[in-house]
Amino acid sequence: MLRRIFPFLEWLKDVNPTTLKLDLVSGLTVALILIPQSMAYAQLAGMPVYYGLYASFFPPFLAALFGSSRQLATGPVAIVSLMTSAALAPYAATGSNAFVAYAIMLAFLVGLFQFSLGVLRLGIVVNFLSHPVVNGFTNAGAIIIATSQLAKMFNVQVDTAEHHYQTIYLVIKAAINHTHWPTLGLGILAFCIMYGLRRVNKRIPYVLVAVVVTTVISWASGYEKNIKVPVNMIASSECRELISTFNDAAKESKQLAAQRAEITPKLNKAEEIRGANSIETLDLKHECDVVDARMGQLKGDMGRCRADLRCFVLTAAKDSEGKTFYFPTGQVPPTMKSDGSTWVLKIGNQAIDEKALLLMGGGSVVGNIPAGLPGLGFPKMEMGMVFKLLPIAAIISLLGFMEAISIAKAMAAKTGQRLDPNQELIGQGIANVVGAFGRSFPVSGSFSRSAVNIQSGAVTGLSSVFTSITVAIVLLFFTPLLYHLPQSVLAAVIMMAVIGLINVSGFVHAWKAQWYDGLFSIITFVATLITAPHLDKGIMIGVFLSLGMFLYKSMRPKVTTLSMYPDKSFQSARDYGLKECRHIALIRFDGALFYANAGYLEEKVTERIRVTPELKHILIVANGINDMDASGEEMLSLIVDRVRSAGYDISFAGLNEKVLAVLTRTHLIEKIGREHIFSTISNAVEFIHLKAHTECKESCPLLSVCFIDDAKGKE
Repeated sequence: MLRRIFPFLEWLKDVNPTTLKLDLVSGLTVALILIPQSMAYAQLAGMPVYYGLYASFFPPFLAALFGSSRQLATGPVAIVSLMTSAALAPYAATGSNAFVAYAIMLAFLVGLFQFSLGVLRLGIVVNFLSHPVVNGFTNAGAIIIATSQLAKMFNVQVDTAEHHYQTIYLVIKAAINHTHWPTLGLGILAFCIMYGLRRVNKRIPYVLVAVVVTTVISWASGYEKNIKVPVNMIASSECRELISTFNDAAKESKQLAAQRAEITPKLNKAEEIRGANSIETLDLKHECDVVDARMGQLKGDMGRCRADLRCFVLTAAKDSEGKTFYFPTGQVPPTMKSDGSTWVLKIGNQAIDEKALLLMGGGSVVGNIPAGLPGLGFPKMEMGMVFKLLPIAAIISLLGFMEAISIAKAMAAKTGQRLDPNQELIGQGIANVVGAFGRSFPVSGSFSRSAVNIQSGAVTGLSSVFTSITVAIVLLFFTPLLYHLPQSVLAAVIMMAVIGLINVSGFVHAWKAQWYDGLFSIITFVATLITAPHLDKGIMIGVFLSLGMFLYKSMRPKVTTLSMYPDKSFQSARDYGLKECRHIALIRFDGALFYANAGYLEEKVTERIRVTPELKHILIVANGINDMDASGEEMLSLIVDRVRSAGYDISFAGLNEKVLAVLTRTHLIEKIGREHIFSTISNAVEFIHLKAHTECKESCPLLSVCFIDDAKGKE
């Protein structure tokens, strides 16, 4: 019982000086990759970069202690981070306090869902996500993740559009005119370093090397150039007017948001006390609608002003008195001389401080990272948001767990360790729940870091404990060293990581297995790309298609007639081009016989009687019937009655124990007659043939091989 509650006791007894050394080396190696990766994934999730370090503190060692895999490396991963950002974007501005609070809440809900499934031993629900659907979603996700980093690679600012492909179009349009070449150069350099070192030896902490090299270059070259100036130093009346218009809209929007926050509780109370159709409730609803409509208008106005302001490329010039002003490029007066510098306005969603406008003349870096471990606290829970986030939490839970368990199974096959999917769910659930108390966003098992972990020689879960300790040391003492890390390098880290998610051969393999699986995989891929950033819609389309095909196949399983094959077995006459007996029909039903498909069997039996005028006996080959419910039994009884009342006889062959038990309990076996139930097809054919066949035995397709093609028959 203790080992079930505390599974780490199982491997703790195997710890010795040798394994301790191996786990220490593995833990440090994984940490050196995890630290920059986690910051990049935090950026992908829409969080401040240091939250990636928070998500790498508690979750790795908790998942190792309470999961069943000894080498699974848990922490921020690309797909889960992307889904977090996509899920929360409609409810709060990326990186805002509200966004961070919702991400932590989402981690708690994901963990709670996973933990509940594990405790209830319901890990099987992950099977609702078929592999072709997940493959289509993952490939689309990889493309979305990679393209979402283009703005940081080019160091351009654009507003997020309704659809991802629209946002990418805006990024490319902005990059044509405003690419910051040093930023792009550092990103490409980081990518080349990581790719090259990974080809040389995967055990080299290639991500860390790229981060160190580019951070040193950034620090030494003065890559970041930010200044703050008052608005009156901007020598463009158009620019100043846009700033004023933007600020007016931002201030009014803030006031309306506060007004909306005051109305909402009153509306909820009025609905509860007076009803949804009361005058008071309708008035409050109208007031809310007016506020929402005005906020929508203001949001559009702010977006247009922001886009126009970002088009201004300024250059500094001094007047005769030595005062510096910033003119749009090409508009510097002849009496003043430009110093050749270029500057752009840094604009967010909040009102601009007109006394201190932030101008960027260089690239973007990570900036200040708070030193110290994350504070512990219960995640802020808003019941309205909880209900909104529950569906996406369930999808993230299943997708994250599917990724984690796939990696864990692959490693278990190499190490020979026992893997318990339900225990792994519990471990991932605890990692997310407790991680939320430590200000973490949703996490899962990482394929790349798990591969590094096992390649480095990890033996027990202590390797993940050492990883968490390393992250804690960095948070306590080394965060200032990360200040000059370029944002484009983090973008390159993400792009490098998602290359492994692209699997084109998965589409081909699925199509070869079943054409509809390949089609569903492609549809999921296209739907995810089109509906992004609403990623849940893409995968739900794939899930519904898969479930629909499953239901269709269950309702209309394969029903075929059999004849003798050259190896003396009985195979599908239609599939192998075999002649069929005119007097005995061998009908095989492949699937469970239950309420949804029982009528289909009757339909096929009736059809066989109709198209075979000389028919005398029907043999139901029941090898494929592995289960039967009350409706199936009722239909079977009805078929027996109708066949015999029409002057034909009917028998059964190959009934398994489970189906026989149903027939015995319902006394249907007496109606059929025990002499009409055979253990094998051969026994049934031998017995039935003597009574039903009127021609010589040599010509019967049930006793000798007869192909429809005469040439084959002679052979």
